[in-house]
Amino acid sequence: MNNKNDSLKLENQLCFPLYAASKATVHKSSSYLQDLGLSYTQYIVMMILWERKCISLKEIGKMLFLDSGTLTPVLKTLEKKGYVERKRSKDDERILTVTITKDGENLKKQALEIPKSMSRCMALSDDEFNTLYKLLYKLLYNLEADE
Repeated sequence: MNNKNDSLKLENQLCFPLYAASKATVHKSSSYLQDLGLSYTQYIVMMILWERKCISLKEIGKMLFLDSGTLTPVLKTLEKKGYVERKRSKDDERILTVTITKDGENLKKQALEIPKSMSRCMALSDDEFNTLYKLLYKLLYNLEADE
């Protein structure tokens, strides 16, 4: 950067390609998710539930870097669709537990092709994919630790 104002050029920003790539990735995945009737946020919540089966709202938020105000309407919609059940803990009513239903579990079979489809359209080699994955998580955790 030769000029003191070069740091303000869009082409010199790391934030912009991250933003644009994230937006494009979510947009592309949303086209695949239409067949499932899920938004991207609903999909990533379901991914957690396919793995964990039962988890607290707080844990979901921590894993997805989302607050309860963002997650509550997502979970309400998933519950209306019959994919999850939300219940207060008997031991501590402040804790909301989310459990996958049979219908939610069955949805997993329909979602199996989405990661493969996304991988194909990203057109990254395995090494590029792994490097990008590691760097993005490093960046994410570094930014979280800085708060």
